[in-house]
This record gives sequence, C-alpha cells and structure tokens, in this order.
Amino acid sequence: MARFKDPRLYQQELLMIGILLALLFRGVFILLGAQIIENFSWVFYIFGAWLLFTAYNQAFRHHDEGGGSDNVFVRWLRKHVSMTDEFNGAKIRSTPNTDGTRAFTPVLLVLIALGTTDVVFALDSIPAIFGITQSPFIVFAANIFALMGLRQLYFLLGDLLDKLIYLHYGIAFILGFIGVKLVFHALHENEVPFINGGQPVAWIPEINTWLSLIVIVLAMVVSTTASLIALRREKVDAA
Repeated sequence: MARFKDPRLYQQELLMIGILLALLFRGVFILLGAQIIENFSWVFYIFGAWLLFTAYNQAFRHHDEGGGSDNVFVRWLRKHVSMTDEFNGAKIRSTPNTDGTRAFTPVLLVLIALGTTDVVFALDSIPAIFGITQSPFIVFAANIFALMGLRQLYFLLGDLLDKLIYLHYGIAFILGFIGVKLVFHALHENEVPFINGGQPVAWIPEINTWLSLIVIVLAMVVSTTASLIALRREKVDAA
C-alpha cells in the first residue's frame, strides 16, 4: 500500500481483495502441503531448514519493506502493459482518453503485489503452522481467522510497526523455534537412509503443542515489551 502510494480511502477495499487472493493461494499451499506431508515425511527437513533460513534473514537482514523496490512481476508488468500513475477510485482500468485509449491504473499493481507477496509469505507461514498441527482443516481455519483479523487490525498495526522496533526479533525467534520443532519431528519420523540408517531417532525430544504456544506467546510479549520500553526511553531522552 505504501509502496504505490495507494489513497487511504481505497485501502480497505483493496485489502479485502488481497485477503481473498491470500485465502485462495494459501488454500492451494495447504492442500499441497498436506498431501506431501502424508506421503513424504522427509519434507519436514525441508520445511524446518527453510524456516531456520527465514528466521536468520528476519533477525539479521531486516529492512523497511515500504520503500523497497518492485518485485519481478510488477517490474515485468510496467514494461509490457500500458500503465498510468493516477488512481481512478478503486478501478483497475482508467477512463478513456480523448483518443479512446485506456490504461491500467496502479490498482492492478497493488493487487498483483499483494498476491505475489502473499505467496512468498505462505512459504514461511504454512510450514510454520504445520509444525503446530498437521490437520488441514485446522491449518486452513487458522489462516482464515488470521487474515480476517488482519483486515480489522490493518491500520492499527500499520501505525504500530514503526514503533515496535524489536518485533522482528520475536518473529525470527518464533520461526527458528518452529524450524527446530519441524526438524525434531522429521527425526522422529525419519525415513532418510543416510540419517541413522533410515530409522527414527528416538532420543530426540518431542516438542508438544502447548510448549510451542507458550514459546510463541512469550516471544511476542518480550519483543513487544522491549520495543515499548525502548520507545519510552527515546521519549525521555528527547525530553
């Protein structure tokens, strides 16, 4: 939204369309993930490794996405499709020019950016939630509640994210923890020939759901509290 300077008046409408796209993409990812997990237990090694890599990037390569460059799909679209820089309400196409031609408005770029970005985020969130439960129904229901909740909290979170300076560390810790949990689960269900002779590794501890939820809540509370303390200190120093 910030990248394309989308007028605040139309953000709720575009956000709802983006959420519907997210539900569609995540539904596909969840169905594929559930089938892959059911037939190939070793995929948890890949999920775990990916989350650990993502956690590292989140903790040590964090940057402001609002001023980032366009993704590859948006850059390709700008080069090959007639575009205008002016918004026309929430319409995808602009009104006809004097010569009768029409062009796409930045609304199309916003929708494509929302959709393709959610595909990237789904690569993190879907494996992470499969680390909590392997029930496709619960996974999809959790995503629905999360995304619909995001619609209500969007503007509040948008204003708070700049102040919660340590939040990305909390998220990184959660991703790393779930990544370790997935690797441990893969070791318990091990079928890979070159690991322990293809036999399950029994001595690895199993991380249960309650422990996972407690760690997630604590990570968010600690990172949020630390951010608020740092914000207060900045105000005191400024005063």
